[in-house]
Amino acid sequence: MNETMIISLVLGSLSAMVPIALVSIGATISERAGVVNIGYEGILMFSAFFGTMIAEWAGNGWVGLLGGALVGLLLGALHGFLTVYLKGDHVIPGIGLNLLGYGSVAFGIMAYWGTAGQHQVPDTVKVEPLWRDAFGNSLSPMVVITIAIAIVSWWVLFKTPFGLRIRSVGENPEAADALGINVELYRFTAVLIASALAGVGGAYLSVDWLGTVTKSIAAGRGFIGLANMVFSNWNPLVALGGAFLFGFFDNLSFYIQNNPWLAGTIPWQFIATLPYVVTLLVVAGIIGKAKPPKADGKPYKRE
Repeated sequence: MNETMIISLVLGSLSAMVPIALVSIGATISERAGVVNIGYEGILMFSAFFGTMIAEWAGNGWVGLLGGALVGLLLGALHGFLTVYLKGDHVIPGIGLNLLGYGSVAFGIMAYWGTAGQHQVPDTVKVEPLWRDAFGNSLSPMVVITIAIAIVSWWVLFKTPFGLRIRSVGENPEAADALGINVELYRFTAVLIASALAGVGGAYLSVDWLGTVTKSIAAGRGFIGLANMVFSNWNPLVALGGAFLFGFFDNLSFYIQNNPWLAGTIPWQFIATLPYVVTLLVVAGIIGKAKPPKADGKPYKRE
């Protein structure tokens, strides 16, 4: 394998890392506060769709990313209202959001753009790379931003009073409440942050990395992000490393498809299953070992 191939694989893996890392970091923050959300797949779908729509309206990919964050924020507010304030089940809303996302986006592509299952994002509204070489390899600014988000999230969660309060309402909300911490407010805030990060990840898929909106653009990355969160033991920095690992296998199938001499040797369909196989192996390996926050997924009701 020559130097060009190695650079291509590394840069491609970094690009594939971004949405998985953003979901994992967001889910870590949410679950550290005690709120489970399995609806990130739906958030990725909705934010990819509306992020593209907003980017095309504004003529700017960065506005599309902000639009994706807003979509994620609104969906997170709905999930937070149902789970934090109405004390509902944490899993059922996420299932509904995932199903709604896949159904609505498939219909929306046809209804809005008039194409069946896919819309190509114009180059004029895509996010410009930080760097591009003569072979077409590029580095998105979102890679750098995602790494910064992971570092800042770790520092906030483990080194600041705000992070301590977030963790306290996920570990022992009764004790936190007795100390005057507004459990519902901190949990709701954590859900909003998590969903906004996932929303950026979804918009990144369409207006940056893939440059297209499809009826299955999330492709399980929301679930892989959740598995990576558990693998990282709810630590944003470890989640970043895990996301790169998953991103490598995600990118590998694209790499093989675009290299005929490899595609003729190894069926790319087999390689395309690797991210999901790796996810299953990782989850199987850490069952019983990972320790979630004690009040994770448990609605808090003041006595």
